[in-house]
Amino acid sequence: MPLDRRALIASSLVLAAGPAMARAAPLPAAPGDMVMGSPKAPVQLVVFASPSCPHCGHWWNDDLPAIRKAYIDTGKVRLVFREFLTGPVEFAAAAFLLARRVGAPRYFAVLDAVFARQTIILQGGELWEGLLAIGKDFGLTEAQFTAALQDQQALAALNERVEIAGVRDKVQVTPTFILDGRKVPGELTAESLKAALASSAKG
Repeated sequence: MPLDRRALIASSLVLAAGPAMARAAPLPAAPGDMVMGSPKAPVQLVVFASPSCPHCGHWWNDDLPAIRKAYIDTGKVRLVFREFLTGPVEFAAAAFLLARRVGAPRYFAVLDAVFARQTIILQGGELWEGLLAIGKDFGLTEAQFTAALQDQQALAALNERVEIAGVRDKVQVTPTFILDGRKVPGELTAESLKAALASSAKG
């Protein structure tokens, strides 16, 4: 179905509801995982987040920079990012499609830009225009941006990733944090990650 300025994305997502579960081993790989940090890092942190979720925006803008500096950039933790959709889903889906279109090397840079402008874009209601501006910042023309949002194969792959998160990984809310197979409740700051790592080390 073609997309336009009034309806960025038209998709049907079937997400299974279920209780969050603690796991005894790191979550298995999923299609489309985006990784931040060294593949040799001893600890895996899986993060499920959505570009339209204000709590995700707060975490991304306020907590992630310190976590990156202290744990990811130093090779202590590998962050595995998994896409999830929250309302407005058309904005969240379009942001992910844009990031994928820009490409893996700059995927997280696109999300940095989206989360930095999230409040302004959502409050202003100009979802298309806000994401188009970001796309242009990363070198896309309007035609290329439009094509990215009309890519049905990319949308189907996104829907598959979100379904896996909801059905297999039992994700219901964002952000959700899974540290070496165990859910970390509440807000994940650099300090709470330090405590979680210490607790995990003790067994």
